[in-house]
Amino acid sequence: MNLEKILNIKYPFIQGGMANISKGKFAASVSEAGGLGLIGTGGMSPEDLLKEIKIAKENTDKLFGVNLLLLNPQVDALVDIVISQGIKFLTTGAGNPGKYMKRFKENKIKVFPIVSSIALAKRMEKLGADGIIVEGEEAAGHIGDISTMVLLPQVAQAVNIPVVAAGGIGSGRQIFAAEVLGASGIQFGTSLLATFECPIHQNYKEKIIKSKSSNITVIGLTNAYKTRVIKNKMARTYLEIEKTNKDKLALEKLTLGALKKAVEVGDMENGSIMAGEVVGQINEILSIKDLFEKFYHEYKEVREFYENRR
Repeated sequence: MNLEKILNIKYPFIQGGMANISKGKFAASVSEAGGLGLIGTGGMSPEDLLKEIKIAKENTDKLFGVNLLLLNPQVDALVDIVISQGIKFLTTGAGNPGKYMKRFKENKIKVFPIVSSIALAKRMEKLGADGIIVEGEEAAGHIGDISTMVLLPQVAQAVNIPVVAAGGIGSGRQIFAAEVLGASGIQFGTSLLATFECPIHQNYKEKIIKSKSSNITVIGLTNAYKTRVIKNKMARTYLEIEKTNKDKLALEKLTLGALKKAVEVGDMENGSIMAGEVVGQINEILSIKDLFEKFYHEYKEVREFYENRR
């Protein structure tokens, strides 16, 4: 892998920009541990973003970035803050970053759009993206339709810029497999939820380490908001409404503030417990430093094993 050389970081690991979770102090902790931390702008106002960037700067002098959700109604102001604060790395999602690319390039900001299709990856390369984050449907939260195993090698063959794998990766073996399929680095989300530094409720962390992959389900199959979550009362009710009357108002009411209920209150029945399929591999809470060291050590061991078999 060579993402660490491209970004001048210790490990080729990026932290996903998880809404209501990926804030300044957490992003700084990831960067301090040798990865690249991101501040997630989902649900953030420009004032919120400015505050979190300042917090990150107070807690690290290493590179950190911002995950820009382009559907945010205040995205123009968010872009202004990213530029004025000297942010040098961006991931983008939920929209087309094309209208901002000229400004990003002028300010020497590396842009890695998140994609879930080959066509979108090609389009982002044409727009001038510096890299691509390929997110498979195994990932937590809002997802596409194609698995990482299938999508990653096709995107890697289709573009000539670095490709980062995301979704369903939670061990050194899987990191090595992603490298074989064409990845230059890895983006982690679910694995980082079970870390001491992650600012989610302890109930959420306990749910992550106790859940199996079979405890995961996808809600929102009947609309444009497919979301991977851990099964609970909220998810079961959502699926039942989808199956019967598809009452959009009832679905909106059910999910309103549901992520915050899980993240901040620790409500494991009525909250939206976003998690990827990799949750079944997570059985302990570690520091980010120990998690990254564990993953990288496993990756190097597996890589050396297969190199020595040649």
